[in-house]
Amino acid sequence: MTHIVVLGSMNMDLVTYVEKAPQRGETVTGREFRTIPGGKGANQAIAAAHAGATVSMIGAVGTDPYGPRLRATLEGSGVDTDLLRTIEGPSGTAHIVVDDEGGNAIVVIPGANGTVDHLGPGDEALIASADTLLLQLEIPMPAVVAGARAARAHGVRTVLTPAPAQPLPAELLAAVDLLVPNEYEAITLTGRTDAVEAAIALLDSVPAVVVTLGAAGSLYVARGAEPLAVPAPQVTAVDSTGAGDTFVGALTTALGEERPIREALRWAAAAAALSVQRPGASASMPYRSEIEARYPS
Repeated sequence: MTHIVVLGSMNMDLVTYVEKAPQRGETVTGREFRTIPGGKGANQAIAAAHAGATVSMIGAVGTDPYGPRLRATLEGSGVDTDLLRTIEGPSGTAHIVVDDEGGNAIVVIPGANGTVDHLGPGDEALIASADTLLLQLEIPMPAVVAGARAARAHGVRTVLTPAPAQPLPAELLAAVDLLVPNEYEAITLTGRTDAVEAAIALLDSVPAVVVTLGAAGSLYVARGAEPLAVPAPQVTAVDSTGAGDTFVGALTTALGEERPIREALRWAAAAAALSVQRPGASASMPYRSEIEARYPS
């Protein structure tokens, strides 16, 4: 069983469901409100654990009522939280509006995530014990860079989701094995207007890239290889929140099991397709048995 360490964020998602998202200055009436544990780091950890990996989480929660619930959600999904810090003050929150087409708009307030700006005691040893380190950009960049450097020093594969999109230090890119942006992030990082061109341009900085394209599937490019486009299953989306994190968690699990890249991408796409048919982020992430039923290995 592959071992994945996730260094990243934990948020309580405060989700409002509406027919149509409000425009600037507009007030609309929603039909439902939910609090759902999330955050890109926690989402990817839960997705990987549900997909069958052994997963450990490095990050922080606050001392507010959300903190214990966030920790319990990870533990309930089988994620190890021994090195999850508890910081005085509020946990991270994400304020999400989901419309009837399954689209979303999100405002993130870092809270405790903002204190994760370095590796703490035991973090490097845990990273060294893993097969893969999963990173995102919802914690301060110094910690992301430190985690990637530690992984590179110990021969651990590093997978980075560059979200929210922002300039990436050369030192970080030099330690990344696989970059997994969505189409917007790939275009933002490169200034290109085409996903294929953006993906190829990113190969100047990292050895391999997977660009997620939502309902259109994904695109894989690697140095010395032909681009590979893999379609996604066609489903009716209820809520796309967390779909990208589901994809990354499942993909990383599949790669850790040494599945060929085409098979790994199709398996991850099946997981993401299942997730968008359910509300919420972490609450929507399918278990291995469900993914296997949709796309048998």
